[in-house]
Amino acid sequence: MSVGSVGDEVRTENAAPQQSLGTAAARNLATTTKSAPQMQEITSRWLLRMLPWTQVQGGTYRVNRRLSYSVGDGRVTFVQTGERVSVIPAELGELPVLRDFDDEAALAELANRCVQREYAAGQVIAEEGTPADRVFLLAHGRVEQVGTGPYGDEAVLEVLADGAYFGDHSLVERDATWEHTSRAATACTVLELTRDDVVNLADRAESLAQHLAGLAALPHQRTNNYGEKAIDLSAGHVGEAVVPHTYVDYDASPREYELSVAQTVLKVHSRVADLYNQPMNQTEQQLRLTVEALRERQEHELVNNREFGLLANCDYSQRLQPHDGVPGPDDMDELLSRRRGSKLFLAHPRAIAAFGRECNRRGLVPESIDVNGNRIPTWRGVPIFPCNKIPISENRTTSILCMRTGESEQGVIGLHQTGLPDEIEPSLSVRFMGIDEQAIISYLVTAYYSAAILVPDALGVLENVEVSRWR
Repeated sequence: MSVGSVGDEVRTENAAPQQSLGTAAARNLATTTKSAPQMQEITSRWLLRMLPWTQVQGGTYRVNRRLSYSVGDGRVTFVQTGERVSVIPAELGELPVLRDFDDEAALAELANRCVQREYAAGQVIAEEGTPADRVFLLAHGRVEQVGTGPYGDEAVLEVLADGAYFGDHSLVERDATWEHTSRAATACTVLELTRDDVVNLADRAESLAQHLAGLAALPHQRTNNYGEKAIDLSAGHVGEAVVPHTYVDYDASPREYELSVAQTVLKVHSRVADLYNQPMNQTEQQLRLTVEALRERQEHELVNNREFGLLANCDYSQRLQPHDGVPGPDDMDELLSRRRGSKLFLAHPRAIAAFGRECNRRGLVPESIDVNGNRIPTWRGVPIFPCNKIPISENRTTSILCMRTGESEQGVIGLHQTGLPDEIEPSLSVRFMGIDEQAIISYLVTAYYSAAILVPDALGVLENVEVSRWR
């Protein structure tokens, strides 16, 4: 028996002949229903949607603050060569006692005098009450600062991680003691710099000796709990008490944020724009997808840019470490406790899943709320929005952000400028650039944006959150 095919019909020699038009031939006369071009890169972009945007008419936004005397609370960067770890000499300037000290030769000598030590998990690095004569620079690992609770029990006061340091006051205070015990929570690599090394170098390096002498001669400044110059007040007095005189001093060098830019040139051949515009306009679809990509890049920059991104510009005093590596309810509570009026969490979807696993393990069910038709999980009533722009490192750790937003609340704000020529969305313009000799039409697509943290406690970050641990 032989088999043949006619159109899209298959028949045998004994089958009945075809009696109607086949579907394959019929499709030549039919109009295909098409979707608009799809794009996997498009996300919910909750940061752009929830951030209050402030108009920056002059292209620059200045954040004026009260004068602050707090210094030297940064982090130290290291270089690793095989098993050897060394500190970058200039990074020693992050220590309070070496802030603004710029003698490169002396800093290099101090860096060379740092001794590398390895501590196993559970090993005590410094014990409470013992003499303190050195600073510890934490190159890798987690260290718990352990104190005594109100009933004599042990209490973890703080958790330090890569780049942190402790004991810096001992470099200039001969009678310093450790205020609490420092214990390795994981295997740790630490560099130690002793007070004797600093003093011996100061005997030979006049610049270092002058710097330390000038540091000791600085008058004690009365400050509030945030390092700002105190405002003298009197309260509760009776009779003819002398009322103190005061004034509010401002930071003489406030930070300024310039609007950043994201741009591209979209090119469309005139033949495509003229002939292939039904049922969808080719130029409009090209622009739509280009704008989507531009907005995705904008959110990425707001999170990761070194100049104004939230991760890089969060104050070091507002950076926390999870007590057990994974993001637990206790860590989220600690993050909330560092600021008033928290409006939102921002976390990678995998971090949200890791937090959900911790809640499941403890039998907790976080509530959810409706935000623009979307069910968003919350913790203590604060929504946790997903953001895949927050990076996950090679060792599968990420960060969770918590912020207060709004200019009136001294929070985090977005910066943009509306009213641009050829503007199609706020602070995003599409400008016609002409047609070249090859009949290609060009459009300049531009977005201007930035972000500002008005006061340090407006933004907090839970760092080194493990997202791949299952237990």
